Amino acid sequence: MRLLHTMLRVGDLDRSIDFYTRVLGMTLLRRKDYPGGKFTLAFLGYEPEDRAAVLELTYNWGVDRYEIGTGYGHIAVEVEDAAAACAAAAEKGARILRPAGPMSNGSTVIAFIEDPDGYPIEFIQKGTAGWVKEWAE
Repeated sequence: MRLLHTMLRVGDLDRSIDFYTRVLGMTLLRRKDYPGGKFTLAFLGYEPEDRAAVLELTYNWGVDRYEIGTGYGHIAVEVEDAAAACAAAAEKGARILRPAGPMSNGSTVIAFIEDPDGYPIEFIQKGTAGWVKEWAE
């Protein structure tokens, strides 16, 4: 078994594709309309689907907004420098939810931004994830 993708419902597919490609540097891997079901799927990622898990964006035609809910957490993306990633995202119009810095009660450097539909995205600075070391022990 392997993880294939994570799906998010979005209110404006083109706006979301723009965010994930322009702000986060993902590649649009494929996109397909399903007229019978009145929805469109777009798959984005940093690597092809046969090599890595990707993000599936689902646009249900005519639905422009979703409630995220209290059970949803966030998407995490590893970055070289969390502060630089935040600055670059902000320059491209992303909203910063939490500036880069060590997480509470830990040494992992994290930051949070928000996508156009309000989904939080965590930047985790490469080499600082304390849980990697702790879990290896």
